[in-house]
Amino acid sequence: MHGWLQAALVVAVVVGLHVPLGDHMARVLGGARHTRAERVLYRFLGVDPESEQHWRHYLSAVLAFTTAGIAALFALFTWQHELPWSTGHDGMPWRLALHTAVSFTTNTSWQNYAAEDTTGHLAVMAGLGTQAFASAAVGICVALALIRGLIRQGGDALGNFWVDLTRTVFRVLLPLAVVAGLLFIALGVPQTLGAPQPVTTVAGGTQVLPGGPVGSWESVKLLSGDGGGFFNASSAHPYENPSAWSNALSAVLMLLIPTAFVRTYGRLIGSTRQSWTLLAVVGVLFGLLATAATLAQGAGGGTVTEAVGGQYEGTETRIGVPGSTLFGIAATASADGAGGSSYDSFSALGGGVLLSAMMLGEIAPGGTGSGLYGLLIAVLVAMFVGGLMVGRTPEYLGKRLGWREMRFVALYTLVAPVTILSCAALAVALGPGVSSMDEPGPHGLTELVYAYTSGVVSNGSAMAGFDGTTDFHQLLMTGAMLIGRCLPMVFLLALAGRLARLTPSAATSGTLRARGAAFVVLATGSALILALLNFLPVLSLGPLAEGLG
Repeated sequence: MHGWLQAALVVAVVVGLHVPLGDHMARVLGGARHTRAERVLYRFLGVDPESEQHWRHYLSAVLAFTTAGIAALFALFTWQHELPWSTGHDGMPWRLALHTAVSFTTNTSWQNYAAEDTTGHLAVMAGLGTQAFASAAVGICVALALIRGLIRQGGDALGNFWVDLTRTVFRVLLPLAVVAGLLFIALGVPQTLGAPQPVTTVAGGTQVLPGGPVGSWESVKLLSGDGGGFFNASSAHPYENPSAWSNALSAVLMLLIPTAFVRTYGRLIGSTRQSWTLLAVVGVLFGLLATAATLAQGAGGGTVTEAVGGQYEGTETRIGVPGSTLFGIAATASADGAGGSSYDSFSALGGGVLLSAMMLGEIAPGGTGSGLYGLLIAVLVAMFVGGLMVGRTPEYLGKRLGWREMRFVALYTLVAPVTILSCAALAVALGPGVSSMDEPGPHGLTELVYAYTSGVVSNGSAMAGFDGTTDFHQLLMTGAMLIGRCLPMVFLLALAGRLARLTPSAATSGTLRARGAAFVVLATGSALILALLNFLPVLSLGPLAEGLG
């Protein structure tokens, strides 16, 4: 009952903030006046805030900014020991530094290292913290460009990336992070700049208590969809997540911006009825995932659960099974990837639900920005299929969806499954994949596929039994993260440029409306079918074989 009450509280807060936060984001991101401070920044950077960019120029700015972020993080991690606030930590080896730089720049935050033993305070604050804001803002910027492509007509301008980036960071992410950080500190999350402190225990022994800017980092990682842990145990560590209240706050923050951005979309296109319809799609998918995970975890079953004789193995005992599954679904369905418990110790079917949440495309509600444009891709597929079913040329917001537009939709939907399955097959075929598994059966396959799914869809959560620290996996995962993050943006911006040039046609009595209960069913079904058709075979060989066997 406690777990269900916590879930009800999370849903109530997220839905309650959906309208005011979404409306605020629409105001500040949809064409507000430049502030004096922003104009000074644009002048310093040599940016003309009044000029707009063609989709190729917008894409070039996105890729240039991403490349600069990777280079800056790589340098910071490599020479960390030469910088202040390193707290005695050495620089990372180049493979680990490259993997980590790409991971956090792509908003994946996969960590092949024990955080408290590897990164100093400066690396966390100036490196990971800065990039958490930046990578989240990039996702929102790309989503804004797609929205402009849908609502504009007869042109090819999609806005200005640098203006979108500045407004997202300083008007949306930073204020929310300050408020959330203060809440975490009030709930008992530490916030210091000192080195770990040795203390004498009551039994006369010595114990080292870690410290650091945990409270400020916790708010950033959850709001931005970053998900990286300040400690190796991530949000299962009592310093990051000390109570049921902080657990509920964490779930709220992971879902907050992606959910509110659906409202922002409705405001920007001038139809809040469509935003409520899309929110219903998100709610149905999230509800199905959360219910399935809780029931599967409560029922037990699977290699780890049976070995220890109960479903509480790996879950956070202070929070319980429902609280752990709520956090897990919020993390995997929102692209945040924070670890509130040991996902490798979930039951076979429970872990399969977490994996399915990522394979769904992380649209329930997905990442900051990426969740909305993933959801819109599912909507375009639904409108295309629905239009063909009623014998009409498919269209959305008056824009006709022909083969030129749908080819970009198809390419977008193929990136994740092709990359995930190819990397997993390559790892198994060459041997390193099998040797990195905790055990070579179905559970081991689940660990491997989970790892590359998490990397490609920019989630970053992991099953601890998988060893991703080998040179093979670090380099292959680096490439997978870059492909999974950047290639879909290429197709999205190309689609946005194509849509912006189209002239909308007037709606008629035969036009398929993107709202109402029937469309919720159509869009939800399209999203589920896309995921199941791509991944059902590998799910059958992994979590389903383990759970049903």
